[in-house]
Parts: sequence; C-alpha cells; structure tokens
Amino acid sequence: MGLLETRESVAQNKELPSFRDVASNPLVRVREIAAKAQARNKFKSPPPISPQMFLPGMDEHMRAMPNYLGRAPLFAPIAPGRKKIHDGSVVYKTDNVTLKGWGKQLSEDLADIWMHAIYLASKVPSGSPIVINRAEFLRGLGRNESGASYNWLRRGVISLSTYTIAIEAQNKDGKPKYSIGALPSSRVMQMLGGFDYADETEEYRLVVDPRWRQIFGNREYSLIDWPKRLQIGRGQDLAKSLQRLVATSADSIQRYNLAFLTERAQYSGRMRDFKYALDRAMRELERVEIIASGHIGKSTKDIPQAIWTKL
Repeated sequence: MGLLETRESVAQNKELPSFRDVASNPLVRVREIAAKAQARNKFKSPPPISPQMFLPGMDEHMRAMPNYLGRAPLFAPIAPGRKKIHDGSVVYKTDNVTLKGWGKQLSEDLADIWMHAIYLASKVPSGSPIVINRAEFLRGLGRNESGASYNWLRRGVISLSTYTIAIEAQNKDGKPKYSIGALPSSRVMQMLGGFDYADETEEYRLVVDPRWRQIFGNREYSLIDWPKRLQIGRGQDLAKSLQRLVATSADSIQRYNLAFLTERAQYSGRMRDFKYALDRAMRELERVEIIASGHIGKSTKDIPQAIWTKL
C-alpha cells in the first residue's frame, strides 16, 4: 500500500481525522489524543482517595500522643502566670530524641485541645483542614458552652498555633530516623498549623501539619483513655499529666524518681509541697481506675520515687 492510499484510507475512516486536517488544524490532533486517553482511562480504576493523616481507625474513646511528647515537659500542669518562654531551648532529650521548642510554655489543659484536634484530623484526608463547631468541640472536651469556655478555647488554639517544635530522632542503632525543624535545612513545625474562624457559622478551620504522620509512625504513641480523662476532677492538672505519663509505658509496675517528675511538671517550689500535690494526683488516678497502689517510696539507691501499678 502506497503513501497516497494510506492517507485516503485514513480520510475515509470517520472516526479518525485526515492527514490534511491534522496538519492544518492542531486542535484535531489534540482531540484525537484526548479521545484515546479517555478510552484508556475508561478501564482504569478510579484514583485512590487521599489517605488519612494518621491513626486510621482510632477508637472514639481513645486519644493519642507520641511517647516522647508524653514524657516531655512540653505540656505541664503550671499556673497561667508561671509560663516560660522557650526560644529554641531543649525541652526534652534522650539518647534517641532531641525536642526543641519556641513559644510560651504549653499548659496541661492545652494537651486536651491538641489531642482532640489530632483525633479529628485522623478522620479527614491528609492535608485537609478540620472544620469544627466550637460548641461540639467543647462538648468533646467535657466542657460547658459558656463565654468563658469559648474564650479559653480561642486562647488555647492561638497558643498551639504559635508554639513550634523541632525534633531530631534516630533509631536504636544510631541511624537517623527523621529530622523536623533542623534549621536551616527544614522548617520548624507548629503544634497546630494555624486556624481560621468564621463568625457566621461559628466554626474553626484547623490545620494539622502532615509531618505529624511521620512522628506517629511505627505505632510509637500512647493511647489515652478519653472517658477516664474527662472524669478527672477540675484542678487536677497534675493527675492529667500523670495519666499521659502512665500511658507511655507498658510496664505494670512503674517507678519515676521525683527529680524527673518535678522537671516534667516544671515545678520549682518546695519539695514537700510537690509531694503533697503528687499524692493528691495519685489518689485521683486511683479513683478513676488508671493506677492502683500509688505511693512515694525510695529506690535501692535511696532516691525518692513515685511508684504505682498501671491498670
């Protein structure tokens, strides 16, 4: 078959453009390519839905926090007027993790806001904002819907959106696991990546940094019994703080020396006052059945420590 015959046979086919049409009108070629692509895609599976950010299938009765954030004094049971200002200072350090912070010290009540926001973020595709109704959010925290509660929520969201962290983590063999906020090579990460508020609908649009997915990876996080947390009495922030610490370990019998506990609680007063507050917090955790047999004793090296049984 000659070239002329080939052109004529193509021209006679009503489904295809002629050689002359393609040469004279580029749109014909574009339409031809689009038609073929559409035919191919007809038999393809639809594109997958964006994966959830993290914690897929999280039980509604649980909240989660990375283990080293649970052990660190990132959130602390401190009075409003005693908050430190962190300026890239090391908040927590172990052989495998270094955590730095920028901003005003976060109080224990803000841990509630953060964990609930993370829980809601686990239900939306990665990168999507969390649209929340203020009243519903407060109810999820076991709080009333008073003007004071709305103001508290707004202040808390602002504090979490302006506090930033940097984390350097490595595996047990010393190899790097991930690096977030190692300036100047990567940007620091906000506890909450910002928010917008719509007056007409009374809704927040919260943003959670997708990099939290990496931090929550490999199941390196604690599960917090949410109904029991909501049962902890007002004014018992140290008990709430200890609940998060208890959850970071699978050990049944747990021991923590008082020096670690006072640093984690950012406490700088008299030790006898801290012991009183610690004993009160342990009684509260026993009441809601998070621990049993909480008491202050001494280690084999005669170092004061708190001891309890995890339930």
